[in-house]
Amino acid sequence: MKLNSEEATSRARADLGRRLGVAESDIVTVSVSDTVFPDAALGAYLEDEMAADVLTNGWTITLSGPDKAPVEYRGSANQLRLFNFKGENYQV
Repeated sequence: MKLNSEEATSRARADLGRRLGVAESDIVTVSVSDTVFPDAALGAYLEDEMAADVLTNGWTITLSGPDKAPVEYRGSANQLRLFNFKGENYQV
């Protein structure tokens, strides 16, 4: 299924709620912006991952939980990734 920015944001909110152990309603969408990423991994490589070096259109989704710390997700029509969460990248 192809994602749009609204679906990617909804999935990101649900994922962050699970990771933080809070209700999705406690997650605030700070911003969603169109972004061109430098590669197919959306600049959020997983350990030992190789990705095509091709410009990829998508979105940078910034959320915050109850502690107000910003959390960045990166999405495209084909995938959603959590960027640098506790020092790691994750594919959602």
